[in-house]
Amino acid sequence: MTNYCAFSKNHKCIKWEDYQQMQLEVEEADETCHGNWIEIQRKERYIEALQLILEEHNLLYPSEWMFD
Repeated sequence: MTNYCAFSKNHKCIKWEDYQQMQLEVEEADETCHGNWIEIQRKERYIEALQLILEEHNLLYPSEWMFD
């Protein structure tokens, strides 16, 4: 998309600002989602390590379905 419109007096696209704002929001959402996914993976590894320690010491821990 460009900021040019042959049909307006000043040749400016009236949707250009909306387009730019949407692009910024999409970029921000992508960064947030990526950061969240990294954090989720980190937490999963942490939980797996804790579960392994509990299993090595024959300690019971609640299963996932108990928290739904």
